[in-house]
Amino acid sequence: MAEKGFRISKTPVWKKLKAHAEEMKRPEYHLKQLVQQQGRMKEFSLKHVDFFYDFSRQRVTRKTMDLLFELAKTAKVHRKYRDKVEGLKVNVTENRAALHTAARSFSGQSICVDGVNVMEEIDAVRRQMRDFSEKVHDGTVCGSTGKTFRHLVVIGIGGSYLGTEFVANALFAYADKGLELHFLSNVDSHNFETIKTKIDPETTLCIVISKSFTTVETMANAQQMKAYMTACGLDAMKHFVTVTSKGSPGDKGKESGIETFHMFDFIGGRFSVTSAVGGVPLSLYLGYDRFNQFLEGAREMDIHTKYAPSPENIPLVSALIGIWNNNFLGYQAQAVIPYASPLSKLAPHIQQLNMESNGKSVTINNYEIDQSSGVIIFGEPGTNAQHSFFQLAHQGHPFPIDFIGVITPQYPEGGCRPHGVSNHQELWANLISQATALAVGKDSEEKTRFFQGNRPSSTLLMNDLSPVNVGRLLAYYEAQTVYKAFIWDINPFDQFGVELGKTIANDLRREIVARNTNPEHSFGHMDEITRFYLERLFAGRLPL
Repeated sequence: MAEKGFRISKTPVWKKLKAHAEEMKRPEYHLKQLVQQQGRMKEFSLKHVDFFYDFSRQRVTRKTMDLLFELAKTAKVHRKYRDKVEGLKVNVTENRAALHTAARSFSGQSICVDGVNVMEEIDAVRRQMRDFSEKVHDGTVCGSTGKTFRHLVVIGIGGSYLGTEFVANALFAYADKGLELHFLSNVDSHNFETIKTKIDPETTLCIVISKSFTTVETMANAQQMKAYMTACGLDAMKHFVTVTSKGSPGDKGKESGIETFHMFDFIGGRFSVTSAVGGVPLSLYLGYDRFNQFLEGAREMDIHTKYAPSPENIPLVSALIGIWNNNFLGYQAQAVIPYASPLSKLAPHIQQLNMESNGKSVTINNYEIDQSSGVIIFGEPGTNAQHSFFQLAHQGHPFPIDFIGVITPQYPEGGCRPHGVSNHQELWANLISQATALAVGKDSEEKTRFFQGNRPSSTLLMNDLSPVNVGRLLAYYEAQTVYKAFIWDINPFDQFGVELGKTIANDLRREIVARNTNPEHSFGHMDEITRFYLERLFAGRLPL
């Protein structure tokens, strides 16, 4: 934790970075000049195992990086990170530890919270997941009519499904257990009705994921699915498992289904994919051994994050560059563009991870933040993104981009080469060219054909999309997010910003229930705008 009264924006190094940002506006620091410097790629890139991070096309110099490392030292980020992974209660607003890294620890070392070694329970849940997945795969655990499961429906919202969906999509090529995975997240009935058309109820296992087991959307969808199973003549309880916290309404063991798996209050939803939240569906979908390989990859990146010195620490360097782009160069958005279709669900996961964690207005000592914290995250796989929003990227409002490339695709390519190159080679031609074009731009006397350039990007490369590398990628973005928060001196582990809308929805729900119960119930006591929408809901049409 930072000292009381500490504000990173009041430190001398912050002021130095402000002055340096002005200096970087000079023509000689345009990226088309910087990228021509001899040895720039070697100086501004990092490699760790199968993970390569190239930031040579960011608007940075050696002076920039030295100042950013001084900023990290001033913010004591290494100490804060060690405090987090060792079980200190860094989630100060909720008086909790933040131990998502413990969910993939295999060191055998104890990690204690309130005098209790949490690794004993984490290991027990891992064993439970392994045993359960094996029983489902061999048919020992099956549906109420004796048929083996062929469909999995994850019922959860936000962090209870986004990370799992990203990993499941990324590792679809490894899903050889004969199970199809579906996500029932939105309370919108269209989500439920669409899934109904895709599943066979007799061979469907539903996984209800909610820490509190009171999340309105999740509970509504779980009840809908149970009613549907019952209407199909099934014993619905034999088609449900739960992932929830100890003592929640859903923590009833076999009373609530075949099995209950515990999640922990020291692992937040958006950081929970390596816990039972992701572990139960993914070990069923991929097999436990592949899920374990995914954990190993995340753990390996965790070790790098904890021990690598600042200039070699990939998540920290990328976090510092993110702060440089946001707070000093003024970029307010960040795109994540994987040139790999299996990573199509990465951006939505990073969106929640980053924006829910770092979209804060006060420091941990309750000082109002006087600089931007968090940026707008969005993304789409390349090359689709090029035909969607790259006009803005090249000639409109600039924003930094994370390009992600995979050297070896998951599937072998055939001999078809329509333009003399394979599809994967075509993909890479676009990956390389887009980052170059954004950096160097193009001169033209025609203003509509002029490209300003000087638009920053980083490129992440991995050898392949194996379970291990997907684990590394996940842990990289988690650590980057946490490091940014530690520099801003904010708490990335709470999310009170999502509560206000829920509270208002609770009030509106009571009004809707009142009208359902009594058709004469009036909304006249409500404000004009709210009254209009409620009346339209019950009228079933716009006004004439």
